[in-house]
Order: sequence, then C-alpha cells, then structure tokens
Amino acid sequence: MRKLYLILLLITGFATISCNIKKEEKQTKPQKKQALMWFDGTANLPRLNNKDSINFYLKKIKNLGFTHAVVDIRPISGEVLYDSKIAPKMKEWNGVKSADFDFLKYFIEKAHSLGLEVHASLNVFSAGNNYASRGQVYDGHPEWASTVYTPTQGIISITQDRGKDKYAAMVNPINKEFQRHILDVLKEVVTMYPTIDGLILDRVRYDGINADFSQASKEEFEKYIGEKVVRFPQDIFEWAKGSNGEYNRIDGKHLKKWIEWRTKNIYDFMKLAREEVKLANKNVSFGTYTGAWYPSYYEVGVNFASNTYDPSADYDWATPEYKNYGYAELLDLYTTGNYYTSITIDEIKANNPQIKNETDSRVHSGEWYCVEGSNRNLRVILGKNKFSGGILADQFYSNPAGLARSIEMNLKESDGVMIFDIVHIIQKNMWKEVEEAMRNGNMIK
Repeated sequence: MRKLYLILLLITGFATISCNIKKEEKQTKPQKKQALMWFDGTANLPRLNNKDSINFYLKKIKNLGFTHAVVDIRPISGEVLYDSKIAPKMKEWNGVKSADFDFLKYFIEKAHSLGLEVHASLNVFSAGNNYASRGQVYDGHPEWASTVYTPTQGIISITQDRGKDKYAAMVNPINKEFQRHILDVLKEVVTMYPTIDGLILDRVRYDGINADFSQASKEEFEKYIGEKVVRFPQDIFEWAKGSNGEYNRIDGKHLKKWIEWRTKNIYDFMKLAREEVKLANKNVSFGTYTGAWYPSYYEVGVNFASNTYDPSADYDWATPEYKNYGYAELLDLYTTGNYYTSITIDEIKANNPQIKNETDSRVHSGEWYCVEGSNRNLRVILGKNKFSGGILADQFYSNPAGLARSIEMNLKESDGVMIFDIVHIIQKNMWKEVEEAMRNGNMIK
C-alpha cells in the first residue's frame, strides 16, 4: 500500500511539473497581432444582405488569420444599416436592397461562433453623399452641412462644392444638434447589440483646412481667443493663385490658434463620445480610424498622437498647447491608414514621389510617406499606445504583389494590419496575395 502511495505521489508530482511547464510556455508565448478586414456598407451591400454570403466571407477571413471584422453601418450619407429609432435607414443603394433581416445581429453571432470579433464602423461627421445628392443634409438638415472656404467660389455650403474629391458632405463638428444626434446613434448601437465587441469611428474630423468657416464657427473661435477676428477668413488664411495656376494658402495671424481650437473641438467630442458609449455599454471597445499622415493631418483638426508627444517641437503649425489635445489615450483600438504604394524607406529615398492624400491641401514627400517610415514615425508620436497599420487595397490593383508586401510590412512594424476593403480583394481576386502575406506575417501556418 505504501509502495502504491509513493507511485501515485510521483505521478502527481510529474503532472504538476508538466502543468507548470505548459503554463509557463503559454505565458511566454507571444500574443498574436490583430488583423482587421473592413466591410464597407454600400460597396458590400450585395454581401451584407445575404446570410450565405456573410457565412462564406467570415469563414474565409477567419481561415486567413484575421481576428476582426469591421462592418460599416453608417455610410457617408448618414443613413444606417440597422433598424434605428433615431436615424434614417438605408433601404437600398444603387438598386441593391438592404437585408430583410437584422444583418448586424447575424454578423455578430456568426463571427463570434468562428472566434472573430465584430466592430461596427460609423462615419461620424458626414451626413450626405455629394455625388448622389443624398442623405441627411439633403433631406431635412441642410443646417448641419459644413461651410467651406473654396479658392474659386468663396465661402459656400459643402453641398455646393462639387469637386472630384468632395464625395462626403461633412458636417460642422461643433453643431450641437448634430452632436447630440450622432452620440445618440452611437449609444443606440451598443445598446441594441450588447454583444458587439466595439465601435470604430471614422471621419471624426473636419472636411479639410477649408472647413468650417460658418458664422457659428467664427463666433466660437472669437470666444476661444478672446478677441474679434477683424478680417475673416483672411486672418485665418486666404487662397492665392500662383503663376502655375494652382491655388496656394497664405496663412494669417490667427491660423495657429485656429488649428489648435479645431483640434480641441475634435478632442472634446472624442472624450464625450467615449464617456457616453462606455456608460451605455462598459464592455465595448472604443476605437477610431484616421489617416496616418500626421505631418498634414492637422488640416482636418485631428491630433491622434499621445498627449505625451509635443508636436510643436517638430512642426511649425503647432502651438505649445496643441499637445493637450492628443487623444491616443482615449482609444481602446486605433487603426490608421498607411495608404502608400511605396513600402520601404529605401524605395521612398530612391523614387521621392510627391504625395497628396485625400485631406491634404499641399503635396508632401519624405520618409513618412511609405509604409515602413510611417509605422516607425507613428511609434514615436503614439508612445506606448498600440496601432494597426491600414491598407487601401485598390491602390494595388495593378500591383497585387505590392499588397502582400504592404500587409507584411504593417504586421512587422505595427501592432497589426487593417485592410480597406474586402470588396477590392474580391473584385481583383487578390486572395492569393493576402494568404501569402498573412502566412509570412505569422498570422497563419
């Protein structure tokens, strides 16, 4: 009996040692990075209105190592893709009808059964599609539309600005009525769908350096600086036509404070949005998407850096107070658009391309404007905060191999990867490149 007891004791001891070893191995094993696949609301409507299609693509991205599905439920028109009691529902787009079932509920349930997280994306400060003349600012709320300062038409409503890049009818971010509306929408989503993993706020910004030049913005800015702006908008900036026919910006005496004030407005909204969302659902992740081009992103009133970073030490457009409105610490999840076809720093040095991103008023060049350089610079300004580098897949239609390289570089240099959008992968059948990159990036074996 004593001999049997000793044998059992030895077996128990070996089992305990084995469990401890396995526990240590589990603890020291590096955590897998995040990989997000974005489903644009209107572009993917034929996929989102069909359960079989949802099943197919969720299984596909799961098998490729993706960890998150990002579902756009508030496209730029301000219409939503769920049964809201607050916002108008998008019942069709370009002749394609929206789902006759609760697609977001189904999306969440199916994704969770596969071990995927679901984050709902909403375009925040947009309420109209200028190309289609459709949406909230066209249907009942023209007062929400941003007032823009254009080189050729002067100060006009954004709905009258029909430039090729003006597809989103942005709103004035300080409009209190609109703020209340969009905050209520955010809370409605996380309440109606309590098991959703998170929100990703898109277009939480001004339209560009040209917005917002409404009388309301002028008056609020004057309160902020404690004096009247005598020459408006010239004391902010004015457009001047150069000898090459292009319009250049001539900065006025109040521009730096104007930039600071606009950034404070966005920061204040983000802080309020986080508070209200968390009160409605404490378990939900609060995230955002922005463009990665920090050197020029001040033009849209956004400071996504850590509040420990002082941009005034590096950039002449920033006041010392600008750093007070860095909102990285407000975020649980941050995705940023490394939308560059140059992948390495060596490539950008060799080719020195002139880059003008969607929100830029000027062209730019330098190491920041490649995937590797962008990620390394983002590390500096974001401090200890994590981020996932984003890819605009349609930039690689003629160079699918570049897509694979971009995915790999983002996985190497950031905390994950985000692909916008699955429709581009489908249309150009770039799945082989995605699979190759995810394997090389250790997301799948």
